[in-house]
Amino acid sequence: MRNRSLMALTLALTSVVCANAKAQTSSWSIDPGHSSINFEIRHMGVSNVHGSLSEVKGTVLYDEKDVTKSSVQATAATSSVNTNNEKRDQDLKSANFFDVEKNPQLSFKSTSLSKADGKLTLTGELTMNGVTKSVTLDVDGPAPPQTDKNGKIRSGFSATGKLKRTDFNIGSKYPSAVVGEDVKFSIDVEIDKQ
Repeated sequence: MRNRSLMALTLALTSVVCANAKAQTSSWSIDPGHSSINFEIRHMGVSNVHGSLSEVKGTVLYDEKDVTKSSVQATAATSSVNTNNEKRDQDLKSANFFDVEKNPQLSFKSTSLSKADGKLTLTGELTMNGVTKSVTLDVDGPAPPQTDKNGKIRSGFSATGKLKRTDFNIGSKYPSAVVGEDVKFSIDVEIDKQ
């Protein structure tokens, strides 16, 4: 009888612990209307060209007890590339760069999230122009959640990184003296709790 009571108590405690563990992870969706990817690349070694990609979508699984157990999956439409120059934007959408007909979106899937000295570093697989490579981002956030007038809970974060365009076969016919090799980018994301 005592063993049965002990077993029942153990099972009850285990189910409570498991329920609490599940409750600490929440699902958030990326709000495309308040999210974007911005980039900067050197032109002819004399100036920086700035541009953006919009239509960012995806999901964040946020572990409230241990942020390093959180994960991100996101996509952005390559056809949304915008540098405020129509001729250049058409070239960027062509097979010379993003090749939007073959590759209508780029995607990111996190593989790890680490924290050191109060700073977060997110690593994941970026797929762009049919090529997948690991990239590392420095993360600012997540921001403390806010509740809007309709009761929706929102948060957000920013991330910065750098990549080599030729690693993704982007603009490979252009020498680095014309189009810089390094692309600096920043991501601003607003997320809504589901």
